[in-house]
Amino acid sequence: MNPKLRELNFGFFMSTMIGLTGGIGSGKSTIAKVFATLGIPVFNADEVAKDLMQTNPEIKQKLIKQFGEQVYEKQALNKKFLASIVFNDPYQLSILNSIVHPVSIKTAWDWAAAQTAPYVIKEAALIFESAAAEGLDFIIGVTAPVNIRIQRVMQRDQCTPEDVQKRMHNHQ
Repeated sequence: MNPKLRELNFGFFMSTMIGLTGGIGSGKSTIAKVFATLGIPVFNADEVAKDLMQTNPEIKQKLIKQFGEQVYEKQALNKKFLASIVFNDPYQLSILNSIVHPVSIKTAWDWAAAQTAPYVIKEAALIFESAAAEGLDFIIGVTAPVNIRIQRVMQRDQCTPEDVQKRMHNHQ
């Protein structure tokens, strides 16, 4: 961790934070499950971001302002609608990320500060792209051949190879 951030800890114990990252379908969630099975606390940034989009009033307000009322349907995030916008337009994806990532990153640090394990894992697809790497002690990168990644995502999300490739391209 950045020494200046450790100084701000006022002498309290702060776990070593290890980032776990990789592209869609790379296997990072599987690796995170291995750490969790071993008793290591794991923060899943993608799941937390999804939860924040459902529960955080500030994020909800900004999403409605940016993407319109249809982004929520019966008080629930309309994931299909949002995905149809952000996975077809890298600019809109960057706006979504600029709304959600700062809150998600702060939530991760608050979570880490409450942990007592010697180290914790922060699983996130966009650690470098979102500036979430700042302050991490170590980063583990998970990779897999593109054809395997596409097959994994198609099976998991019930989508076409073109859908997966579009998502991969927009996350570069």
